[in-house]
Amino acid sequence: MATLLIRNIGLLVQAEKHPRSVVKGADMSHLPVLPRAFLLVENDRIAAFGPMERSPARADTILDASGRMVFPSWCDSHTHLVFAAPRDEEFVDRIRGLSYEEIALRGGGILNSARRLRQVSEEALVESAWQRLCEVIAQGTGAIEIKSGYGLNTESELKMLRVIRRLKALSPIPVKATFLGAHALPEEYRNRRNEYIDLIVHQMLPRVAQEQLAEYCDVFCDRGFFSPQETERILQAAWTYGLKPRIHANELANSGGVQVGIANGAVSVDHLECIGAEEIALLRDSPTLPTLLPGCAFFLGIPYAPARQMIDAGLPVVLASDYNPGSAPSGRMAFVVALACIQMRMTPEEAINAATINGARALELETDYGSIAIGKKANLFITRPMSSVAQIPYFFGTDPVETVILNGQVWKGT
Repeated sequence: MATLLIRNIGLLVQAEKHPRSVVKGADMSHLPVLPRAFLLVENDRIAAFGPMERSPARADTILDASGRMVFPSWCDSHTHLVFAAPRDEEFVDRIRGLSYEEIALRGGGILNSARRLRQVSEEALVESAWQRLCEVIAQGTGAIEIKSGYGLNTESELKMLRVIRRLKALSPIPVKATFLGAHALPEEYRNRRNEYIDLIVHQMLPRVAQEQLAEYCDVFCDRGFFSPQETERILQAAWTYGLKPRIHANELANSGGVQVGIANGAVSVDHLECIGAEEIALLRDSPTLPTLLPGCAFFLGIPYAPARQMIDAGLPVVLASDYNPGSAPSGRMAFVVALACIQMRMTPEEAINAATINGARALELETDYGSIAIGKKANLFITRPMSSVAQIPYFFGTDPVETVILNGQVWKGT
């Protein structure tokens, strides 16, 4: 049995004697920490932790974390990590005054990514996505979700999902796959909306299920994309194939996405930049998780989701990166935590809970990930020297991660 001992930990963060599955409302301000601690790992699991004076003396590998903190890895529950090329030309268009919606209406945005992806081989997509995955792992992410959605026809959507399946096989961290055929209406179906939805329901979903390519089904339920009625039809079809809903909702308008997500048992409703008291009240009485993506609001210059209002209402807020080529080209979760604090007035403790244990719950991985508890997977990171958890968001331009530990072993990268 291989053992790893981390000694002299300045602060052991999210250390739970009684593991929680999710953290809600006022409880999000409580972050269990242990100063001057040790952490023992046996094989790939956390075996023990406690005050330094009770530390074991020996282990196969010993790391000294003096002046540093140890965190559970970030759990990023919303990404579009597989794509053919960046969209920096649209970034310049927005600087010159075009809105995200205007760019989309003239064939940019998601449709731009779809055109490019259809032309790129599966091998090339695996290579580029693997580089991005390694990048975010090095930045502390220890569990992740990846969506399709840049194919927008049957073969290209399946190609994306096969790429995600190959990433699962390569990856040292768990990867959850989401089918997002309803990301946008493809150009060839511009005047045939119902036919495209028929294609998703009668052709794409059966193929995804037959090849067991995804755990979830997503729909972009928003102004200019898919209506609540169209979303419901797709989600109900997905349920028949065992795919759980998780949807894009209320990014561009108060679209009814929250209501349709809750009504169809969505694991999470994501974005929520445009949300009101009615939707917050519905979420409070539902197991559906509100997932906020401040990196998108930052990059697009749109209003941030009202995180303070949600937490004060008792909701279990989740934070995720939305890593994608058009509206959030970064997967660095420490920056997401910083944005949540600086722009959405979440406390550091609330933001860390949202990016760890609540992120794990949104991935349905909370029994093994998201906190430091005996028996959980040893996916961790050791910070550079720092004295408080507030320094994670305070030093917003600095990557706090010094050492990554995955499955009980120091990760050396590719």
